[in-house]
Amino acid sequence: MAMTGQTSCSSMSNHTKERVTLAKVTLENFYSNLISQHEEREMRQQKLEKVMDQEGLGDEEKRQRRSQHARKETEFLRLKRTRLGLDDFESLKVIGRGAFGEVRLVQKKDTGHVYAMKILRKADMLEKEQVGHIRAERDILVEADSLWVVKMFYSFQDKMNLYLIMEFLPGGDMMTLLMKKDTLTEEATQFYIAETVLAIDSIHRLGFIHRDIKPDNLLLDSKGHVKLSDFGLCTGLKKAHRTEFYRNLNHSLPRDFTFQNMNSKRKAETWKRNRRQLAFSTVGTPDYIAPEVFMQNGYNKLCDWWSLGVIMYEMLIGYPPFCSETPQETYRKVMNWRETLTFPPEVPISEKAKDLILRFCCESENRIGSSGVEEIKSNPFFEGVDYDHIRERPAAIPIEIKSIDDTSNFDEFPESDILQPSATVVSNHSDVNLKNKDWVFINYTYKRFEGLTARGAIPSYMKSGKR
Repeated sequence: MAMTGQTSCSSMSNHTKERVTLAKVTLENFYSNLISQHEEREMRQQKLEKVMDQEGLGDEEKRQRRSQHARKETEFLRLKRTRLGLDDFESLKVIGRGAFGEVRLVQKKDTGHVYAMKILRKADMLEKEQVGHIRAERDILVEADSLWVVKMFYSFQDKMNLYLIMEFLPGGDMMTLLMKKDTLTEEATQFYIAETVLAIDSIHRLGFIHRDIKPDNLLLDSKGHVKLSDFGLCTGLKKAHRTEFYRNLNHSLPRDFTFQNMNSKRKAETWKRNRRQLAFSTVGTPDYIAPEVFMQNGYNKLCDWWSLGVIMYEMLIGYPPFCSETPQETYRKVMNWRETLTFPPEVPISEKAKDLILRFCCESENRIGSSGVEEIKSNPFFEGVDYDHIRERPAAIPIEIKSIDDTSNFDEFPESDILQPSATVVSNHSDVNLKNKDWVFINYTYKRFEGLTARGAIPSYMKSGKR
C-alpha cells in the first residue's frame, strides 16, 4: 500500500499538485482568518472596557459607549465584505520608486483621506522570488499596531499588482534628510538613534527581525518623529516568511566612483552623489548589513543593532563606514570590520559617540543589546533622553507641512504606466503563467478596523486643504 501511495504521489502532475496546494492554503487561511477576527474583536472589546474604567464612566455612559462600539463592529463587518480596489482611490503623485514597484500619494474618494499606496508588480515578485518577503511585510504591518511602525490600513490586489495602503508620512525619510545635511549634530543624532532604538525594539517584541534597517526605511511623520517602514526583508516565525537573503552580491554597480585615497569630505560627496542609484537599484547596498547575516550560519535580532551603529556613524561622519566602489568591496570591508571600521581624524566626534558605535558594530556575542534593550537605553551617549515621552517632545529637526498633499520632503519622480494593465506584464512572464502562480498571493487582502470605521478623522496638520 505504501508503495502504491508513493507511486501515485510521484506520478501526480504539477497542475494537480498546485491545485492541491491551493485547496490546502485556502482552507488554512479561511479558518485562520475566522480565529484571528474573533480574537481581534475580543481585544477591541477588552480595550474599550479598560478605557472606560480608566475614565471612570458611569453605568449609563458605559452602556452608550458599548452600543456605539457594537454599531462600529457591525459596520466593520459590512464594509469588510465590500471589495476595495484602485477605483476607490485617486492617484495624486509618485513619491517613491524602487526595483519592484513604486509608491504613490493617493486620496480615498469617499472619505478624502490621504494615503501612501505601495504598488508591487506580481510578475516581478515571482521572478525575483520575493513572495516570502512580501508576505512577511504584509503580516508584520497587520500585526504591528504601534506608534513606531508605519500603519497599514488596507491591502488588496488585482491581476497584475499588489497594493498596500499605508499612512502618508509627509516628513520623508532619513536618507533624504541626510542628503540635505552634511552631518547631524550629536544632539540630533542622539534623538534619531534613541527613537530608532524604541522602534526596532517594538518589532523585536513581536518576534520579528527587520534585517534591512537603513536610512531609507526610517520615515519621518508630520512632526519629525521616526517610524519604521519597508518590512520586505523582515523575517518572522511563519514558514511563509522563509526565503534566502541577498543572493546577488556578485552583481556589480557601474564603476563610476572610487573611494581609494579620498579624504572624508570627498568620500561624503561621492557617497551622496551615488546614494540614489543604490536606493533604486535591484542590487541595493550591503553597507548596513551585519557580518553574521552574510555568513549564513545563524544570526538573531542583534543584527538590527549593528545596522543602527552604521547609521549612527553615517549621521555623524557623513557617509557609512564601509562604503566602497562596488557591493563586493563593501562586503569585504564589512567582513573585515576590525581593520576597516575607522574614524577620520578630520571629523571629530565625542568619545561617548565613538564608544557606542563600536558597541553596536562588533561581534554579535559582545554587541550592546545582547542582554536586552535596557543595556542600549542606559548607554552614556543617551544621557538625558526621556524615552517615555520622546514622541511628545519636539523633534530634533522640525518638519514644516503646508497642506494635505505636501510632498516637498520627497524627491520628484516622473509619472509611470504601472497602473496600466498592458504595461505591467513582464516579458518573462506570460498572462497564463501569472494566473497559474496567483495562488501564492492568497489571503493578501486586509482592512484595518480603524480605517473602515473612522470617518472624516483627517489629522490636524492636513486640515488646511489641498494646494
